[in-house]
Amino acid sequence: MPLNIYDTKSRSKREFETLDEGRVRMYVCGITPYSPSHLGHARCYVAFDVVHRWLESSGFEVDYVQNFTDIDDKILEVARSEEVGFLEVANRNIEDFYEVMDKMNVLRADHYPRVTETIPEIIEMVENLIEKGHAYRANDGVYFEIDTAPEKYGLLTGQTLDMVRAGAGGRVAKSGSGKRDHRDFALWKMAKKDEPSWGSPWGDGRPGWHIECSAMSIKHFGEQFDIHGGGHDLRFPHHEAEIFQSECSTGCEPVVGFWMHNGFVNVDGEKMSKSLGNFWTIGEAFHHHHPLALRYALLSVPYRNPIDMTPEFLEDASSHFERLVSLYSKSLHAGSTGIDLETASQRFSEAMDDDFNTRSAIIEVQGVVTSGPSEEAAAWLEKHAGVALGLLPPREEILAALQEADSARGEVAETVESLLSERDSAREAKDWPRADEIREELTGMGVIVEDGPEGPTWRLE
Repeated sequence: MPLNIYDTKSRSKREFETLDEGRVRMYVCGITPYSPSHLGHARCYVAFDVVHRWLESSGFEVDYVQNFTDIDDKILEVARSEEVGFLEVANRNIEDFYEVMDKMNVLRADHYPRVTETIPEIIEMVENLIEKGHAYRANDGVYFEIDTAPEKYGLLTGQTLDMVRAGAGGRVAKSGSGKRDHRDFALWKMAKKDEPSWGSPWGDGRPGWHIECSAMSIKHFGEQFDIHGGGHDLRFPHHEAEIFQSECSTGCEPVVGFWMHNGFVNVDGEKMSKSLGNFWTIGEAFHHHHPLALRYALLSVPYRNPIDMTPEFLEDASSHFERLVSLYSKSLHAGSTGIDLETASQRFSEAMDDDFNTRSAIIEVQGVVTSGPSEEAAAWLEKHAGVALGLLPPREEILAALQEADSARGEVAETVESLLSERDSAREAKDWPRADEIREELTGMGVIVEDGPEGPTWRLE
């Protein structure tokens, strides 16, 4: 079946078509690095990592761009509180982003443009919008005038101009802003005292938030590209504003072929937020769960749906992840069983071609895991659970862990076997206190003993 993607703008699944055959241009809004990356970021970038992976698995050449908004009010606030430069704040949180994403097997994008490196292109775009009559200069900056392209309003969210006008009240007049209408948004903000700024035809200042992504995406892709992604919360006003800016500046309609948005992250039934005290950074989550177990949890729910990160849900995902790695590890040393996994492959592909339905794809992974170790299972899991979903550690890492485990087992094997023999003798003599002592001693050595009909077996934790 062909690949079908849900397009937020058309509110429907559409067969995926690219501007250039075999090539995908994909732009995903990146982080504003004022603090360490959190679970909401994990949801977004794992979701689009799978999009990236499946497109490449389907034979597409993917040009993936993800930005950093490295100048922003929140960054400046943190910088002031710490009495450091704003780039110091941005840079350390960008490094944190790379570190946690690498641990979650998120492939690097091809380009990571920064706002501070794109100022000339932003200024050029603002000038173009002014020349075309879509923007105006005010005392505090430059604004996009919504009324110059009213037909573009609400294309992603369904909001109407009247709805927004009704909610505006007298806020524009009271704010002291130079914009003419509540719905207008800033393209360029005039400099404030002791804030970083750049020169422009309208005076020193810095870009508005929305114009940044328009300029960066067009800089890298030209006037049109295939996919624009981001979190559900970015649909309005950010992505709505991008449509205005990009289409009015380029004269192309549409600039973006498919708009994609991932669902929210909830924690115990409530939207994650610092005010509710249920806010987790990704680094904090790693203290309790393996990075790839966390990835497994995130992919267990289709990307467009909200996800509730309850303790039970995370523990279940961790258990499934451990079973996956265990079966894969055993399969690396297993021979061929002749098992036919073609049907599982077909169902996996059908799931992924249906708007990247990772939930259904993971069900196929779980089915292969229950089939038992085999050479065929190892190859299947590497291709589907590994390459396509990013759920497996590298083969080399698994093999190294197995070798280490074998070495560790060899070091204690003689001692363990001796203790087990003594324990058997104690049990035959009904010396239960001594048998229990030996079991506790083995537990202290990190040895797990499992008693069965054919006698005890053991393994290291």
